[in-house]
Formats: sequence, structure tokens, C-alpha cells
Amino acid sequence: MVYELFYWPSIQGRGEFVRLALEEAGVQYLDVAREPGGMARMIAAMDGADHPSFAPPFLKAGDVTVGQTANILMFLGERHGLAPQDAQGKYWVNQIQLTIADLVAETHDTHHPIATSLYFEDQRPEAKRRSADFIDTRIPKFFDWFENILARPEPKDYLLGDAVTYADLSLFQLVAGLRYAFPKALGRIDAGYPLLTALHDRVAARPRIAAYLKSGRRIPFNEEGIFRHYKELDR
Repeated sequence: MVYELFYWPSIQGRGEFVRLALEEAGVQYLDVAREPGGMARMIAAMDGADHPSFAPPFLKAGDVTVGQTANILMFLGERHGLAPQDAQGKYWVNQIQLTIADLVAETHDTHHPIATSLYFEDQRPEAKRRSADFIDTRIPKFFDWFENILARPEPKDYLLGDAVTYADLSLFQLVAGLRYAFPKALGRIDAGYPLLTALHDRVAARPRIAAYLKSGRRIPFNEEGIFRHYKELDR
């Protein structure tokens, strides 16, 4: 089966978490909106679907369409060995993924704290205040939680132990995105989270992920996505 991923063609955004899972699984997929005429196909698929998605990403697997990043990842995780098969393990990985999604949403709100319909320049003072609190309190709160999972009952390579899951891939993307958006702040913060830093490096070194990161399929971080670098917001 060739999966069809529907997401915006010029940004990593929330679609990147799905791309990483597809790449690690080593399966064929089409990034539809990046193909000729793909944007029109994506809009048509959203408007005409029996189970319409509120927004991309969504994934088509034959006759099945799945929307929402965490939902897509749970679907792929079960199919391709990127999640445990038992109920407790399956829901635990999904819980971690949903927590990652919470921090992703908060990251977006650092540069758009008032409204997504406004430009960053229209809400710069509010963005500075929001980013200061985000760096000082919110990143450490979430990173403490991730580090604690990796540390107990003893330090481990991945969130669940020896086997990589889609949550590990997403945690790599989260750290990479925050390093892009707030390089000075993360330069200080990273030092306090050796297990999280090691996980980021371990995922980046996985053969399929390493090949993907060097390829043209990996869209560079930019100031149109979730993780945006504005020098004035980086403390």
C-alpha cells in the first residue's frame, strides 16, 4: 500500500510528525500537496470526505481516512511496530504523544498569542511576554516530565525502553524545533536534560531517519511553520 499524506507543502508543521513515522517504518507514501495539482486534491479531499478533517494533516490508507496527528500516529504505530500491542502500552504511548501535542500548541502561541489571523508584527509585545514565560516555566515543566519517564525505573534509550515508538520520533522533532526557534534558550536548557538530549541524538542517528534528514523530502524549518525563530523572542 502507498499511503497518501495530506498536509501543507511548504512547512514541516504537524505533518512532520507523521512524515517521521512513515520514514522510520520504511513504507511508501505520497506527500500529496507537494505533487503537481496536489493542493487542489487536498482541498477536494477535505471538502468531499464522508469523515471530513477540520484541518490537515490527514492520511489515506486505501479506503480508510484518518485525521489528527496523534490519531494518525496511533494508527501507523499499530500497523508498523511503532507502538506496543497491549492496551496499556498503546494508550501510554498515545498519552505521551498528546502531551507532546500540548507543548507544540504552546510553542505556536509564543509567536501568535492573540490570534492566528494577525501577523506576528501585530502582536509583538504580547509575543515577547508569552515567550518569556514559555522559556522560563513551560519548557522546563514539560522537559522535566519527559526526562523523568526516560530515567525510571532506570535510564533507558527510548521512552518505553529498548524499542523506538512514534512518541520518540515526535519527541525528537519537538526538541529539534525548539532548538531552531529558541537556540539561545535551549543552549542553556538542554544541559539539564541529558537523557532527553541523548534520545534526540539517538533518533537522529537511526538509519532511515538520518537518510531522511539529509534528503530533499525534509522541508527546512522556516518562519511559516509552528517552530519559528524570531531573535527578539529568544532569551
